[in-house]
Amino acid sequence: MSQEKKNISQQKIDPHLINTTDEELLFTSLRANDWQEFLGQENIKKSLKIAIDAAKQRKEALDHLLFYGPAGLGKTTLAQLIAKEMAVNFRITSGTALSKTSDLAAILTNLEDGDILFIDEIHRLPKAVEETLYPAMEDFALDIVIGKGPSARTVRLDLAKFTLVGATTRFGLLTGPFRDRFGIIHRLEYYQPEELEKIIDVASKKLGSKIDRPARLSLAKRARGTPRIALKLLKRVRDFAQILEKEQIDSAIVEQALKIFEIDELGLDENDRRLLMALIKKHDGKAVGLKTLSASISEDAGTVEEVLEPYLMQIGFIRRTPQGRIVAKKAYQYFGIEPPKE
Repeated sequence: MSQEKKNISQQKIDPHLINTTDEELLFTSLRANDWQEFLGQENIKKSLKIAIDAAKQRKEALDHLLFYGPAGLGKTTLAQLIAKEMAVNFRITSGTALSKTSDLAAILTNLEDGDILFIDEIHRLPKAVEETLYPAMEDFALDIVIGKGPSARTVRLDLAKFTLVGATTRFGLLTGPFRDRFGIIHRLEYYQPEELEKIIDVASKKLGSKIDRPARLSLAKRARGTPRIALKLLKRVRDFAQILEKEQIDSAIVEQALKIFEIDELGLDENDRRLLMALIKKHDGKAVGLKTLSASISEDAGTVEEVLEPYLMQIGFIRRTPQGRIVAKKAYQYFGIEPPKE
């Protein structure tokens, strides 16, 4: 190995300093193109296939669907596969993009019968936009207010019979009346390493990379149960192997590459360890509120709650209580620190 390559293997690289556009293009190119390629979430797929087949037999639009669960589990991909199976147009937007009712009206009035409208981060819809969706979802009608003051009047426009597919990581933030308007609601679960290994196998072939099964399993175990993270790690390791002029990725290359990115055997990175150490050292293992915790590590509260916490809770490192976040004994054992006596 040349001196230059040795230096590469000894560097520490911030995994967050990546080109977002390139990453999105990567995930788009590796996204499942049919039901056979979409691995995992078997019960959800069975339920969706029944609903799709029934709607096609009746020649009706599919019921409105809501997918919720942690980010990166395939909510967008499922929506696209539904549109493909129904042979209809797929329109995509997000809750943050629909800031005014006029934004929503412009989209709804351009839909055709059966079209799929996918709204990501649907919990971020402003209340006025959400309430405009109520008659659109139930009656396929759009109520528009013309004029102001006493002379204002409401005009109802008929809409095409479309299907709304919503995706959210914050199911609890949706109002009851909004949730009730979805005919099909599914929670996506974290993936098992064996499922992620198969996803990595398929993706590596699309990338034209050779990676043996032990290496795939090593990546899968560090992917936090999330396909998106598995694909991201695969690309990082593929780039590393390319620089080292390795034709096949094995476990040794995976270990070497992920050591550079400071991702350990559990899939924890520097941000996870910083959060845990803040709970242990700065707050002496006592219950801490979200705002206090996010300020302690100089991180946005939304990132803590939606990105860092879910996996740490899943592996039993932290717990949420009415008093705040508490670090568990397993986290102390991870760092080799004696937990405080109860």
